Amino acid sequence: MLFNSIQFIIFFPIVVIIYYCIPHRWRWFLLLVASCYFYMAFTPYYIFLIMAAIIVDYIIGILIETCREQGKSNTKLLLGIGFFFPLLILFVFKYYNFFNQSIIDIAKFLNLNYSPNILNLILPVGISFYTFQTLGYVIDVYRGNQKAERHLGIFSVYVMFFPQLVAGPIERSRNLLQQFYEKHSFDYKRVTDGLKLMAWGFFKKMVIADRIAVVVNEVYNNPGNYTGIHFIIATIFFTYQVYCDFSGYSDIAIGAAQVMGFRLMENFQRPYFAKSIQEYWRRWHISLTSWFRDYVYIPLGGNRVVRWRWYFNVYVVFLITGLWHGANWTFIIWGALHGLYSLFSIMTRNIRARATRFISIDRVPMIKKIWQVGATFSLVNFGFILFRSNSISDAYYIITHLFSGIDKLFYAIMSFDYQMIKKLVIVTDTNALGIKPSKLFLPEMFIAILAIIIMESVHLIQRKGSVRYLLSQKSAFLRWSIYYLLLLSIIFFGINTQNPFIYFQF
Repeated sequence: MLFNSIQFIIFFPIVVIIYYCIPHRWRWFLLLVASCYFYMAFTPYYIFLIMAAIIVDYIIGILIETCREQGKSNTKLLLGIGFFFPLLILFVFKYYNFFNQSIIDIAKFLNLNYSPNILNLILPVGISFYTFQTLGYVIDVYRGNQKAERHLGIFSVYVMFFPQLVAGPIERSRNLLQQFYEKHSFDYKRVTDGLKLMAWGFFKKMVIADRIAVVVNEVYNNPGNYTGIHFIIATIFFTYQVYCDFSGYSDIAIGAAQVMGFRLMENFQRPYFAKSIQEYWRRWHISLTSWFRDYVYIPLGGNRVVRWRWYFNVYVVFLITGLWHGANWTFIIWGALHGLYSLFSIMTRNIRARATRFISIDRVPMIKKIWQVGATFSLVNFGFILFRSNSISDAYYIITHLFSGIDKLFYAIMSFDYQMIKKLVIVTDTNALGIKPSKLFLPEMFIAILAIIIMESVHLIQRKGSVRYLLSQKSAFLRWSIYYLLLLSIIFFGINTQNPFIYFQF
C-alpha cells in the first residue's frame, strides 16, 4: 500500500481510531494485523517470506541468549545461522540473477559455455530494509546489548511495523522494541505534530519529487535524444527528486508513528547543506549509514588500525552500500565512487588545510562555506548520474556528453537570444523534456523550482530548531495560514498518479 494512495488515506485513520479505542494489551495485535494487510496490498504471498525471516531470527535470538546464560560456546554458530537465513532470502530474490548475468557476460567474453537458469522473481518490497532490521536485532542480542524478545507477536510487529516497513528508517531493537510495551495515550499535540510532519512529507513527494520525475525519466530513459544542458538539468532535478522522494517517505513514516505514540529515528538532516562528503553521509539516510558503521565498519576495525587497513575498511563499506542499493553495476560503481571521494578527502586533509590558510579564505567564512557546500553538492550530483542511469553504457554516454552544446547556450545567453535559449533548453522534437503539449512547460517547472526554494528555506530555518516548535510560538492566524497553504498546495499542485517511492525497489 502506497502512502500517496486513497487506500492509505482511508486505512491510516481507521487504524489510529481503533488503536486509541482498544485496551493497551490488544494494540500489538491490531498493529500486526494492520501491518500484514499493509504489506499484502503489494504482493500477498510474499508475506510468507517476511514471516519466515521473523520466526527464524526470533528463535535464534532466544537460543543465543539461552546459550550465553548457560555458558555454552555455540553462540557464534547460532549467530551465523541468524545471518545466513535472511541473507540467503535477500540473495535469491535480489542478487541471484545479477551475479548469474555477470558470470554469463564473463563466460561469453572468454568464449565459455555457461547458461544457467535465470529466476523469474519479483523483488519483494522492502526486503533490504526488514532484512537489515532483523540482522541488527540478532547482532545486538549476540553482543548482549538487547534482551531476546520472548513475545513472538511483538517481535513480529517490530519487524513489520507498517509506517517504516517498506523503506525505513531501519530501526534498532534497542529503540523500537520496548516502545510496543509502552502505553500511549492520546495526546493532541503529539498527534497534530505527527500529522504536520506527514503533510510535509506528502509535499516533498507529491509536489516536488513526482513533478520533476517527469523530466528526469524522459532524459535518463532516452539519453541519445538530449545534449549537455538537458543532462545537467535532469541530474540536478534527480538529486532533488531522490531526496524529496525518500526523505518524504521518512517524514510520513516518522509522522505516522508519532501519531500513535512511537518515536522513530531521524533519517535525514539537510544533506545538501553538507560541507564535505563525510558530513553528507552523516546527514543522508542516517539509519543505513549508522547501521553500516555499527555492524560493518567498527567490527572491521574502523580507524583504529593501520592506515592502509583503515582505507580498506572505508572502501569496503561504500562498496557494500552501493550493492545494498541495487543489483546493478551502476550502483556498485556509485558506491565505489563515494568510497574514492571519502579516501581522497582523508588523504588530502592536511594539504587542503594548508591551502586554505595560504589563500586566507578563513577570513571570509561565508565564502568558504559556500565553496565547500557547492563542491560537495557537485560531487554528489555527479555520483547520481551513475545512481540513476539504466546501464553503465547510458552513464558513460551522459558523462561524456555532459557539457556538449554548452558553448552554444552560453553564446545565446550572452546574445540575449531568447528563442535560441528556449530551443536549446526546453524544446525537443516531440515535447518539452517530457512535459506533454497539453501542459505548459514553464508553469510546471516554475512550481517545482518554487517548491524546492520553499523546502530549502525551511531547511535554513531548521538550523535554529524544529520548525514545528518555532511555529508553535507564532500567532494562531499565522500558524493555521501556513498549515492551510501546505495542505492546499498538496491538493492543487500535487501529482496524484500514485507513483511508487524510489526506495521501494531497494
